Amino acid sequence: MKKVITYGTFDLFHEGHYNLLKRAKALGDYLIVGVTTEYYDMQRGKLNVVNPLLERVENVKKTGLADEIIVEDHEGQKPEDIQKMGVDIFTVGSDWTGIFDYLGEFCQVVYLDRTPEISSSILRADKYPIVQMGVVGSGRIAPRFLSEAKFVSGVNVGAVYNPNSQSAQEFGRSHELDAYWGDFREFLEQVDAIYIASPHETHHEYARAAIEMGRHVLCEKPLTFTVARANELYDLAGENDVVLMEGIKTAFCPGFMQMMNLARSGVIGEVRDVEACFSRITQLGLREMRDREYGGAFLEFGSYTLLPIFKLLGCKYESVEFDSILADNGIDLYSKIHFRFKNALAMSKTGIGVKSEGQLVIAGTKGYILAESPWWLTKSFEVRYEDPTRIDKYSPKFLGDGLRYEIADFVSKINGTEKMSYCLTKEESVAMAGVVERFMEERKRRGRA
Repeated sequence: MKKVITYGTFDLFHEGHYNLLKRAKALGDYLIVGVTTEYYDMQRGKLNVVNPLLERVENVKKTGLADEIIVEDHEGQKPEDIQKMGVDIFTVGSDWTGIFDYLGEFCQVVYLDRTPEISSSILRADKYPIVQMGVVGSGRIAPRFLSEAKFVSGVNVGAVYNPNSQSAQEFGRSHELDAYWGDFREFLEQVDAIYIASPHETHHEYARAAIEMGRHVLCEKPLTFTVARANELYDLAGENDVVLMEGIKTAFCPGFMQMMNLARSGVIGEVRDVEACFSRITQLGLREMRDREYGGAFLEFGSYTLLPIFKLLGCKYESVEFDSILADNGIDLYSKIHFRFKNALAMSKTGIGVKSEGQLVIAGTKGYILAESPWWLTKSFEVRYEDPTRIDKYSPKFLGDGLRYEIADFVSKINGTEKMSYCLTKEESVAMAGVVERFMEERKRRGRA
């Protein structure tokens, strides 16, 4: 008898799950299905799991395909189960290709092709149907979004749009997406929500069109270049009863939220200064180095550095000043933005042609918080005091590259749970658009001088 084993969360059980189990069953004579616990899902980075363990086990049982169902609750259990149960074949979906090759030491490893057009029709009576999502743009960040989305329960990313239909087709095929489009309206008709990862200047147009068609929008930063357009999009989203969210992933990372909460708790007294830096030496041929109008350091990284400033000091500053080192083509290689608030100061530093210490310092009347580079991922930070021997160190959990937390929050908002709606507020997003607007006006003025 040939034994086959597979594992999964099997949350919001859908046709894709059923088809995978059916194909796994066809590989042998006896199918063992491992269903993960909520705790282990959290440990391995799976977010937004809705159905409790017993319900997920029952859904697998109802298929009639599993000869035996076990519970997976710890790292390293797979090789233990394979050896203990005399398994001949381990199988999972092709989106995990290569990850489980190490199990080849114990049995045959088979990756099953992704099931196209996953439907939530099985779940229409469920409170949280699966969000069918599409990606706008196929540049550098799009593959990272796809790889992180698979760690979020309740969302299926199955389509891509690019005005260059050939690019869309190549990206769709290489990432096993169900559909790829060169026509934006046809693309929108296939999805419930979109992730906008296209060039900065296209964000507003794509977001507006999607919202008007009743689609939820997660948009990479910057959302827009003006306050008026930011308010327009948020108002339009409210009128159409859809979610609009600016994708600044730092805002949704557990460590960043912990750091902000500590800073506001009074442990360092009153916050009087915030200094945030994000710099990276960028290759000359990349868009941010070439694009005279929409390239440069601040438009690329400024949303990150503005985030802790507005989180801790509020969105109403008294004055702002800009200083930049410009390249020959006019883009800013390095920018400093100085803010004055009623009782505090702040500075944003961004660079694509100048490298600086990329740290975040939050200064208070009793101590300060130091988060070293890359603070925007917030894997660790320290609280320091007047007494140099007293240092509180924090190492919060951080999984993947952080995008999964942003995606999880987006799905929660769509489902109406709004578990983390305070992570990035409309007011903060609009305030950032205001700084972007003033920065671009200043750059145009300097260009004319």
